[in-house]
Amino acid sequence: MPPVLIRITTVPLSLQKLITGQLPYMRSKGFEPVMVSAAGPESEAVVREQATPLIEIGMTRKITPVQDLKALWQFYRLCKKYKPAIVHSHTPKAGIIGMLGAKLAGVPVRLHTVAGLPLMETEGKKRQVLEAVEKLTYTCATKVYPNSTVLKEFILESKFCAPDKVKVIGNGSSNGINTEFFHKEQLDAAQLEELKAQLGIMPDDFVFVFIGRLVKDKGIQELVNAFKKLQEQHPQIKLLLVGPFEQDLDPINDSILKEIENNPAILSVGFQHDVRPYLAISQALAFPSYREGFPNVPMQAGCFDLPSIVTNINGCNEIIQHGENGLIVSPKSTEELYEAMLTFITDKKIFAHMQSKARQMIVERYEQTHFWELLLQEYQTHLKQHELI
Repeated sequence: MPPVLIRITTVPLSLQKLITGQLPYMRSKGFEPVMVSAAGPESEAVVREQATPLIEIGMTRKITPVQDLKALWQFYRLCKKYKPAIVHSHTPKAGIIGMLGAKLAGVPVRLHTVAGLPLMETEGKKRQVLEAVEKLTYTCATKVYPNSTVLKEFILESKFCAPDKVKVIGNGSSNGINTEFFHKEQLDAAQLEELKAQLGIMPDDFVFVFIGRLVKDKGIQELVNAFKKLQEQHPQIKLLLVGPFEQDLDPINDSILKEIENNPAILSVGFQHDVRPYLAISQALAFPSYREGFPNVPMQAGCFDLPSIVTNINGCNEIIQHGENGLIVSPKSTEELYEAMLTFITDKKIFAHMQSKARQMIVERYEQTHFWELLLQEYQTHLKQHELI
């Protein structure tokens, strides 16, 4: 029997976006993968895309103790039924459910990937609760994989676990990036021109694109304010927002919402299953997030020759090297973001240099198939240590 590998995330969207293609690869290498998450609108699609069964349990993204205990019991029973050799979790809630449930069920290899910590942006009792949950998750895990070097340093400084339990795979990231898929040559030029026409993008427009949830901690408020200021002196610019609003979890201010709705130069297109056409019709990425683990978006943008403006936070400040393939600004600083955007549209020499480096730096450091090979080596090492292969 091939060893069973359970991958658990809180919602199916994470299975779809964080580990695209990994499970078919692991099956080809002799594993029997199973996905676990809460129910969600992406469930059917992720089963089809990953060619892997999905088992749904009652997890939530918020702190819900009663529901969490039920989910823990569900996952414990699931582990007893499937007897996995490896449980590998992502996202905070799935981390505690997956690692604690797997430990209680006697699963030998328990791996947790850390891709951003919400506690970094919280204070007081809520932060204490989140820190306690994080420590318990790492205690139950046999190995912890922060997906950036800075995140690893934060974990060790916070004393969440011993140094020998923590490792960054390769140069970071949760899945690398498919640099052939994210390539302008894969797209139809005529369709891209049609998309630009539909959106009202003129030939001389400089388009800044943002991809992600339109929420406060992604820096949307600062981005809209910086763009509005820039627009006063440079009218031939557009701001393309690709992603859903989440007004229930992390709402943006009403004034920002109104600006997005009423400013004809701000183009909000909602969630898109394929972001490549929107990258292909843009000139630069603006990604002023407050916190990330190791974001895919700057890597995707780089593959399309787009320099990025990112904040000086973990992950972002590893993918982007200031002045080489983009610019790094302070989180929550509308003024620094404005100055960086101004540099992109006024300093042609600097922009051309960063544009020439953008794709090359991603291909050299984050090619997806290489990341999968390194992850497979991790799995095999753990199985050998437990004499399971």
